[in-house]
Amino acid sequence: MEHLFWSLVRALGRGRLTRVDDGGAAQLVQMQLSASETRDGTPRLAEYGFQSNPPAGSDALAVFLGGDRTNGVVIACGNQQYRFRNLAPGEVCISDDKGQSVHLSAAGIVVNGGGQPVTITNAPQITADAPLFRCTGDIEGDGNITCAGDMRDNSATNPHTAAGSRAVYNSHHHPVPDVQRGSDNATSDTPQPQL
Repeated sequence: MEHLFWSLVRALGRGRLTRVDDGGAAQLVQMQLSASETRDGTPRLAEYGFQSNPPAGSDALAVFLGGDRTNGVVIACGNQQYRFRNLAPGEVCISDDKGQSVHLSAAGIVVNGGGQPVTITNAPQITADAPLFRCTGDIEGDGNITCAGDMRDNSATNPHTAAGSRAVYNSHHHPVPDVQRGSDNATSDTPQPQL
């Protein structure tokens, strides 16, 4: 009975990660379980599709099969210093030690780049199904812009869309100087549309 008790006691271990090897098929960690016990090359399991490389000092929980401290696997990791705090019930957040995060908040999804660039790569098309796309900075592109609706620049002061500006331009006249009144025209013809 005493042997079973100690097997159960030794079946779990809580410690801190001291090193992570993320280069192989399985992530291997070194963890300090106590002042006198360090385990090296212990595999770490994570949920499919969610990978991370926890920084040194992260908390870790390991399970040792049959209480054998040489046959363990890390099943959970956390980091108190970099934990995203104050989540509301039901919210989810992916975050790192650089301040980057994707927060599925009750008010909507918030992507925080942490002062780093955000890159979308290897996507043949990006679709935003939203009635409004708002950008607080400049927009640059290497290709063409195609728009099914109207476009308006300097929207704070310009009442015309690009199509409206073309209509105003195409219908305007200029006075022709030095033309005497009579049967002669005193204004120019409207501009001819250019192809």
